Amino acid sequence: MPIDQHGDLRVQGVSLRSLPKVSLHDHLDGGVRPATVLELGREAGVELPAPDAASLADWFAERSDSGSLVEYLKTFDLTIAVMQTADGLRRVAREFVEDLAADGVVYGEARWAPEQHLAAGLSLEEAVEAVQAGIEEGEAAADRAGRSIRVGQLVSAMRHTDRSLEIAKLAVAFRHRGAVGFDIAGPEDGFPPSRHREAFDHLAASFFPVTVHAGEAAGLDSIRSALIDGRALRLGHGVRLAEDLEVVTRSGDEVQVRLGDLARWVRDREIPLELSPSSNLQTGAIAAWGETIEDHPFDLLYQLGFTVTVNVDNRTMSRTSLTRELALLVEAFDYDLDDLEQFQLNAAAGAFLPVEEREELIDVIADGFDV
Repeated sequence: MPIDQHGDLRVQGVSLRSLPKVSLHDHLDGGVRPATVLELGREAGVELPAPDAASLADWFAERSDSGSLVEYLKTFDLTIAVMQTADGLRRVAREFVEDLAADGVVYGEARWAPEQHLAAGLSLEEAVEAVQAGIEEGEAAADRAGRSIRVGQLVSAMRHTDRSLEIAKLAVAFRHRGAVGFDIAGPEDGFPPSRHREAFDHLAASFFPVTVHAGEAAGLDSIRSALIDGRALRLGHGVRLAEDLEVVTRSGDEVQVRLGDLARWVRDREIPLELSPSSNLQTGAIAAWGETIEDHPFDLLYQLGFTVTVNVDNRTMSRTSLTRELALLVEAFDYDLDDLEQFQLNAAAGAFLPVEEREELIDVIADGFDV
């Protein structure tokens, strides 16, 4: 069953793109259309590495496939450079939502770091307001096209700077104006969540939900700090939690695995893992297991009962979509519609929404997979 040129695949006769999906780990500055980067970049006088959208898409994909999170993150210098004005932020956010809706996403969370978008004079509040305006425009445009979607902001602080408490307060201030959660992003190794304990204390005292990038470029100590210091309700990637699994016996296709205390806690508490297969390959997050999707510990974690979710991380850099990520997993592990539905139900249950709205979202997923 080959994946078509648009990343789609038919499973049991059903197009993956047509199925309702939930996107929990999707960076706003990682999902900018190459054509938009060109147009906004030329208006702003930004030096561009390619003359047309197709060549720029190639540039992003080639530079991102480095095997290093640090190198991968350098491609964001270009997208962030064109997102420094209210108009630029609003347009990028609107198109972001439109692209999600076209991919069959019914609920998404757009994570981004407002502190990176102040070079042209915007305040933090103005930046958040511009993104929210774009999100609402995108939702309205999708509705007119016959697609229902809701998108919330995951307001992020950069883990290598010292503004996390300020950004945490910003997120809480916008909790009824589009912000649904908080995250820390950027270089993980050497910048543990414990550095931002004051921010996480403020968020916990405000009963504001948190997801933390952990277990991507750093290992179990990073995940442990995300849970203890960050009180994370979800783990951003979390793929290296598989380092806390020990194969005890192997007989043919039968494998017995012993879970360490950290892995058992994450599994038993049903803490969602925001896994991003293509990105995890590009950044070297799964280097300990191999270099292909088939080597990704996604299936092992799923079979062991972890709450796995499927995500894109950065659609532009990985030249992907949620449909394509699901298709890659189907080809690698022979999943059927029941498996794919479970991944979406896991994501819906982990969404940073009130319980009543999560239940409604779960119903939407169940109805959409009843084919």
